[in-house]
Amino acid sequence: MTEQNKTLIDQFGRKHDYLRISLIEKCNLRCTYCMPEHGIPLSPAKSLMTAEEIGKFAEIFVGFGVKKIRLTGGEPFLRKDFADIARLLAAFPVEISITTNGMLLDRNIVLLQDLGIKHLNFSLDTLKESRFLEMTRRTGFQKTMENFHLAIEEQFQLKINCVLMKGENDDEIIDFIRLTKDLPISVRFIEFMPFDGNKWNKSKLVSEAEILTQVEGEFGKANLISLPDEKNLTARKFKIEGFQGEFGIISSVTNPFCGTCNRIRLTANGRIKNCLFSNRETDLLKVMRADGDVEELILDSIYHKKAVRAGMDNMEKLSDPELHSQNRSMIAIGG
Repeated sequence: MTEQNKTLIDQFGRKHDYLRISLIEKCNLRCTYCMPEHGIPLSPAKSLMTAEEIGKFAEIFVGFGVKKIRLTGGEPFLRKDFADIARLLAAFPVEISITTNGMLLDRNIVLLQDLGIKHLNFSLDTLKESRFLEMTRRTGFQKTMENFHLAIEEQFQLKINCVLMKGENDDEIIDFIRLTKDLPISVRFIEFMPFDGNKWNKSKLVSEAEILTQVEGEFGKANLISLPDEKNLTARKFKIEGFQGEFGIISSVTNPFCGTCNRIRLTANGRIKNCLFSNRETDLLKVMRADGDVEELILDSIYHKKAVRAGMDNMEKLSDPELHSQNRSMIAIGG
């Protein structure tokens, strides 16, 4: 294989250099938009990637030009060999980041500091304890908030991921933005997206336009500053005049950013997904264990990525449960 071919470019010319690796399908929360009410069938332990196999995959993807690796779950800190995996990946010349609900952060914070891992995406959908119980179907709000403040005190680069659902937590948009007044954080509002088992419907969606209308009504249009878009944006970013932090909107439903997408996902059972919305997967782990050509499969998967949301290029298609329910539940994909 030539060096020219060892670049992850799809048929639309998009270069992929950001890999998200799901370490585990289990989570200590049961968020309604992520996990079906009765859970999911878990992959047998023997079908999950080992720490060594994760390291081998990382080496392959770094060879393809990947510059950033995000560890997700489920909840990645639940993985018993998380420390081994983190040490393996920290040896590569890439930025390592983690998506977590934060409940186990205090147990792992020294490890992250020792390895120089400073980027955290902290999933937090409400600032109210009673609502936390409703949305996550679990207790743990106080521990979550303690670790949220611990991450700030320890100077992690912190993004808050907040999935908005109409009638459930959209009345907290302003409260979340007020956090950015005195804290150097980025709050990111995520539109509710359809996945298997999360009972998605359009009526629950809080759009980018609705969010900005609320913000302008509270802070004034003149005080809402639009920040420059990143090269491979996932969120359109804003801040309030005079506030230390910022906020962003991930509008995968109403205003997608597929044209600049550079993301790849590797599930905990070793399958590559070239799009969050795609139900097309390629079992890399099976091929690796049989000493097959994993690299060609990766190249093929990326090349055949669809232009927009796995082919669901309009709201009618996205709203069709015959299409979006064929995908995994979010818990089994990874954030």
